[in-house]
Amino acid sequence: MQQHQIVSREQWVAARKSHLAHEKELSRARERLAEERRALPWVKVDKVYLFDGPNGMVTLGDLFKGRPQLVVQHVMFAPDWEAACKSCSFWADGFERMVPHLAARDTTIVAISLAPSAKLEAFKKRMGWTFDWVSSGNNDFNHDYEVSFTREEIDRGVQKYNFGTTPFYGPELPGISVFFRNEAGEIFHTYSCFARGLDMMNAAYQYLDLTPLGRHEEGLPYPMDWVRLRDQYEPEAAKGACCHG
Repeated sequence: MQQHQIVSREQWVAARKSHLAHEKELSRARERLAEERRALPWVKVDKVYLFDGPNGMVTLGDLFKGRPQLVVQHVMFAPDWEAACKSCSFWADGFERMVPHLAARDTTIVAISLAPSAKLEAFKKRMGWTFDWVSSGNNDFNHDYEVSFTREEIDRGVQKYNFGTTPFYGPELPGISVFFRNEAGEIFHTYSCFARGLDMMNAAYQYLDLTPLGRHEEGLPYPMDWVRLRDQYEPEAAKGACCHG
């Protein structure tokens, strides 16, 4: 941790106001970026995708639940895994309670993974999640939206992940895709983000960024090495005995 000056409250407020000016610059830049994102062209989805859910097969259109907007969280969970990716689960913990808030703004969020529906439901129960989660194991959805890759693709070394800007680091990779459904029932792919582009949707990271230590991931084998499934963190060490012990 870097050394910090210890100053008076008045000096701290002056430094904080200087930093606030930079924060406002970022806020304005973020608003411009969001406006530019909303203005991106769309791609019509003509392919029919059938997903396996807890109540049977559903289409991509069904996943909207009658709303015009759909956000898909591509959760890494291969068919032969017994649990979802711990990092993807970190994100899922974050959006679990957002579902009704998003629905109030005409937006449905759903998780999609390759693992069979029974595994998804079992893991969902373990984690205490309530969001919709369906399996794409019987269709090309994950491959088409570039979060699952064949061994041949990886061996060829032709970069496809994150629009060809990020090297493969496994056959299953994280992402978010956004779709819009018009009144005629036509579906359009409007946006996708991957890799560090997912960072903005992780509220825990944003809170850590406010703290003096930040994410303190330096020196780890990889940045998210510290992350565990929510039920796998070790309990805090016992506190010292009180003076009446």
